[in-house]
Amino acid sequence: MEKENYMRRIVGITVVGLAAAMFNPGACGHAAESKAVRGTAAQMAVFAHNSRILFQGDSITDGNRGRNDDPNHILGHGYAFIIAAKYGAQFPERKLTFMNRGISGNKVNDLSARWKQDTLDLKPDILSILVGINDLCGQMPAEKYEETYDKLLADTVTALPNVKLALGEPFALPVRGFKEGWESRRAELKNRQQIVEKLASKYHAAVVHYQRVFDDACKRAPAEHWIWDGVHPTYSGHQLMADEWVRAVNQYWPSGKSK
Repeated sequence: MEKENYMRRIVGITVVGLAAAMFNPGACGHAAESKAVRGTAAQMAVFAHNSRILFQGDSITDGNRGRNDDPNHILGHGYAFIIAAKYGAQFPERKLTFMNRGISGNKVNDLSARWKQDTLDLKPDILSILVGINDLCGQMPAEKYEETYDKLLADTVTALPNVKLALGEPFALPVRGFKEGWESRRAELKNRQQIVEKLASKYHAAVVHYQRVFDDACKRAPAEHWIWDGVHPTYSGHQLMADEWVRAVNQYWPSGKSK
């Protein structure tokens, strides 16, 4: 009987404690959740109040985005949408504006031709660029790719001296048509990735190492799980891209201040 009474007291105390945790705003569960939210806020200090974040590039960024003001489709269905969805919901009080001007098939010279209207005139605070795979497939010489990209960035920092740049390296996996001649393709791709690294250093930009992320992911699942045709990511691949973009940008500007 004494043991039975003891067990009843323990159960009663546990139930009361659980109820308090469920209904008390200051309970440990709520505190842990608040701490997690505060940690995320500190991580993305680069997303300052009223920041304008622009994603530029080719079809990978385009993501079949809408061409009107319909907010349901305006950012497409790729990594840019994932990033905007998460942080637009996380920080509504910051009044962040996410924009996507990626266009399917674009090479770096196509970006250059529409740069004023589709980038400079939008006055982004953070500008993310992913371009290069079409240049490679279209056999644009690496030297020309670097020269055009360099001028594009020079014009950008002249017009927008306070802009924060995030340069994504072009990437691919040996899937479908990309299996043929993969080693030579990979060598050419690596050359362009090194160009992006070089330009990022010159213009104080964060580098988003997408290739490394996809290569690592292939240790967990086949390449086809992440990129369906060698170039365009699946929804799982776009999540990898979004996570790596956030990691790279947050690491480069942990306090949100320019370097």
